[in-house]
Amino acid sequence: MPTISKLITRNVVVVRPDESVQRAAQLMSKLNVGALPVYDGVALQGIVTDRDITVRATATGLDAASTAVSEVMTAQTLSCAQEDQIEDVLRLMGEAQVRRLPVLDRSGDIVGIVSLGDLAAIEGLNRIDTALREISAPGELDHSVL
Repeated sequence: MPTISKLITRNVVVVRPDESVQRAAQLMSKLNVGALPVYDGVALQGIVTDRDITVRATATGLDAASTAVSEVMTAQTLSCAQEDQIEDVLRLMGEAQVRRLPVLDRSGDIVGIVSLGDLAAIEGLNRIDTALREISAPGELDHSVL
């Protein structure tokens, strides 16, 4: 099985943690993507998704122009290495219930991003159905906001 480096989207645009949520949303719109890695120039700080913006900023009434990405991003260092096997990345995505993973080189720099859609395009990949079920499993509903 080839490594994940064969499937990744390269030349990924990143957003800094101190940039505004509005800027992140503008970049997502321009690039037609649903997530941007958050990178401070030294290390991966997390990822900000369109859902993060909707749920953590818009739904709570935060001002997108003055709210920093760091306030709404999913703070994580979950990533994969470009040398990782596709099956291992798929398993990680399923277990962590994520649809996208930043891909790092040996020095920790972002070299790309891989999505569940990228993996779903591979014929004969055994774990795609399992990963999709794991990723799509519903979380507990927070009735306090209803």
